[in-house]
Amino acid sequence: MKTNMPNTISGFSKLSKSEKIDWLLNTYFADKENAKALVERYWNSDEKLQKLHDEFIENTITNYYLPLGVAPNFLINETLYAIPMAIEESSVVAAASKAAKFWLERGGFKAEVLSTEKIGQVHFTYDGDSKDLEIYINEVIKQKFFDDSKHITKNMENRGGGILDIVLKDKTADLENYYQLHATFETLDAMGANFINSCLEQFAQTLKREAALYLKGHLNVVMSILSNYVPQCLVRAEVSCKIEDLKSKDIPNPKEFAKQFKQAVTIAEIEPFRAVTHNKGIMNGIDAVVLATGNDFRAVEAGVHAYAARNGSYSSLTHCAVIDGVFKFWIEIPLALGTVGGLTSLHPLVKFAMEMLQKPNAKDLMKIVAVAGLAQNFGALKSLTTTGIQEGHMKMHLMNILNQFEATEAEKVRLVEHFKTHVVTHSSVVEAIEKIRS
Repeated sequence: MKTNMPNTISGFSKLSKSEKIDWLLNTYFADKENAKALVERYWNSDEKLQKLHDEFIENTITNYYLPLGVAPNFLINETLYAIPMAIEESSVVAAASKAAKFWLERGGFKAEVLSTEKIGQVHFTYDGDSKDLEIYINEVIKQKFFDDSKHITKNMENRGGGILDIVLKDKTADLENYYQLHATFETLDAMGANFINSCLEQFAQTLKREAALYLKGHLNVVMSILSNYVPQCLVRAEVSCKIEDLKSKDIPNPKEFAKQFKQAVTIAEIEPFRAVTHNKGIMNGIDAVVLATGNDFRAVEAGVHAYAARNGSYSSLTHCAVIDGVFKFWIEIPLALGTVGGLTSLHPLVKFAMEMLQKPNAKDLMKIVAVAGLAQNFGALKSLTTTGIQEGHMKMHLMNILNQFEATEAEKVRLVEHFKTHVVTHSSVVEAIEKIRS
């Protein structure tokens, strides 16, 4: 096999930052000077801050910026919030802000944390008798898992968290000789990934050591890892009001709006093709706040989408009911979030975002994030069932199109004014620009 390909490199991680950049420029870029200037333009002028960013990940060459916006006027459990949102998509912050203002005048959002249990698993195989394994785990060594992990759990237990339970799960019906140690944890204000994984690796060591002494069959630990599916780490957020109170400039007929809105949610509940886009809109709001607060939006995404399919078919994360003249709209989702550790104590803008949110604990942040997702979905469905999604979205997207065509400030002023009374589409903007320039 040919291994010495032209663009391969050994020891890349050992190169200095400038050496990494030089190799990339020399290998992949025709205009090296322009590419280098772009990389350096996104460096922070504060050397200490830049070094901090460089050390977040490996092989850093520069920073990749996303806009940090703010959606104000969120009344959640009688507390008013301005919510930070880090996202690149047009109209997300605007839609959240508009939904917040709408519900501010109708009692605001209500949110509650239903449970905070997190999960980790030791995956292993065992070719002996399953009954012997069950008795051995439950009656002989279960306490040893807790005892051997004391050096890891001591501080967490002092704060009121720790390991909640460890159970054996027999999965041999799905895969030959396959079992799990299924552990549940309370990690309080920490997301807890490192804590959980450290505990699981200790469980695995204990299991291997003890099994070699007492079990007749062969036991092999495959891996030990937390799960990002946390169906018992749940938060619920909702809004409700009398149907007639839905009336506004955009909703002249509240009864018809409520009927149409509920139908739109029901379609997302039963139609996976719609549900995926419906839930993507919810995640526009959720991911933006998760990212702004230094949490792991990829873990949240994976867990939330698994939850959406928990009943065997992918479905809506939000639900709507109209009962006795009252409109109710709610979301119930799993969110494993942290407000201590990780980037929350390192990234200056994460600290800024947390202070903006009045320094929430993990439960408070769960409520805020769930509300952001619910508000985003309300805004999207309100547009879909009234004016249509493109009218508002394309007006927000207008500036992106103008920037693509390098419009001058004078051109932007004229075109923004023009499109206050005209429909925004990509082709109509191009036509308007060409007309001005000709």
